Amino acid sequence: MSTEREHFSSRLGFILAAAGSAVGIGNLVGFPVNAAKNGGGAFLLMYALFVFFICLPVMVAEMAVGRKTAKEPVGAYKELSGGSRAWGAAGFLGVLTPFMIAVFYMVLTVWIFGYIALTLSGNLDYLASSNGFGEFVNSPYIFAGMVVVAGIVNFILVAGVKDGIERASKILMPTLFIMLLLMVVYVLTLDNALLGVKFFLIPEVSKITPAVINGALSQAFFSLSLGMGILITYGSYIDRKTDVVGSAKLVALTDTAVAFTAGLMILPAVFSFNPNVNPAELSDSSVSLIFTFLPKIFLALQTSIGYIGASAVAAFFFILVFFAAITSLVSILEVPVSYLVTEKKHSRKKALSILLMTAGVLTVFATLSFGMASYFTEFTSYAGGTRSFFDVIYDVFYDTILPLNGFLLCVFVSYRWKRLQLSEELSVGNANYKGSWAEKYINFSLGTFIPVVVFGIFINTVMQKFFNYSIFGF
Repeated sequence: MSTEREHFSSRLGFILAAAGSAVGIGNLVGFPVNAAKNGGGAFLLMYALFVFFICLPVMVAEMAVGRKTAKEPVGAYKELSGGSRAWGAAGFLGVLTPFMIAVFYMVLTVWIFGYIALTLSGNLDYLASSNGFGEFVNSPYIFAGMVVVAGIVNFILVAGVKDGIERASKILMPTLFIMLLLMVVYVLTLDNALLGVKFFLIPEVSKITPAVINGALSQAFFSLSLGMGILITYGSYIDRKTDVVGSAKLVALTDTAVAFTAGLMILPAVFSFNPNVNPAELSDSSVSLIFTFLPKIFLALQTSIGYIGASAVAAFFFILVFFAAITSLVSILEVPVSYLVTEKKHSRKKALSILLMTAGVLTVFATLSFGMASYFTEFTSYAGGTRSFFDVIYDVFYDTILPLNGFLLCVFVSYRWKRLQLSEELSVGNANYKGSWAEKYINFSLGTFIPVVVFGIFINTVMQKFFNYSIFGF
């Protein structure tokens, strides 16, 4: 089967596809929000350190497992563990996680698509109003947007790895970078924008608190799509000539560069809108920032460039975020698609049909969670509050299970597959890997402190999300 498996046609195609999986709403909006709430430059410094000293080894391990087996998480864990049912279950968790994440990510992508349509049709003032977002998410037109977004994703995925994922990444990712840079150039011309730049770029050591460290580490882990099974799956599509370590470095650099540039876009815009803003109170989440706060910023631009100009800038931004969301959504869904093709022997079309029916129904339930249906809006309660169906999916599969999957991967690679086999695999395509500092650091870190750190994130997240208590005291 591995000889018939599709492959990326080039290293560049793989890097752009992997970067596309990592670059999403979490980079363009989530990162600036967390930077604002966690000390600006202090957060940026810690984030960069965590990306390269903790997240990069995990990324390398995921890619190596995928390339070695030419399979998705279930098949990869089974093969390298000698058919262990326990590790097969761990692999299935690595498939279930992106499947469920795709549900809430689809909802966000549909919202972004709707914002593009409303902005282009001259309704920016409506989106910036106090009732705009609440009315929008309960509009029946949401379901029409869902059909359009599902059609786009299906069109890309049904074409396969080379003609679908890779080709889309080669178009969308460079376009996204160019659009992002243009937005930064424009934002930096606004009054008071440099206040945001100063806050973002100049770290204050006194602001490096346990909360900032926790926030930076969590953001870095989630931002790089670790624990989602994506990099195992994408790694299964690269050939034996590819330097996995070098490619992982480029993906991490690309992802970090996009997050950094997004910070240069969002924070100066916020300070331009309100020079006296308290960044720590900017927003509770990336969702509220992008859908409630930013439309107000864009509308405020009408005093200088007119309503049409402000609408054009807003539409440009939402199209930028939409491109990032589509590349992430495609990569997230490719994991369960690959599972159905590899393990269940379905065709890609049949696999996508199954996902369209199952994930589609769950996406409708999640869409109804914002007031359209009380059952899904008040689905359950924990940590002292009522939680919607959407909240449960987000809290369980995005915030909680991802670090658990990362922990299991570290344990698997270091103690089941063994470090020697990892080194052997990583030396393929990189003749200088064995004996290098990279080999020593990756082997040491994956088997010692990285799983401890990642497991700590998992436990603390469980306590915070479900019991409203932090074991670290912040």
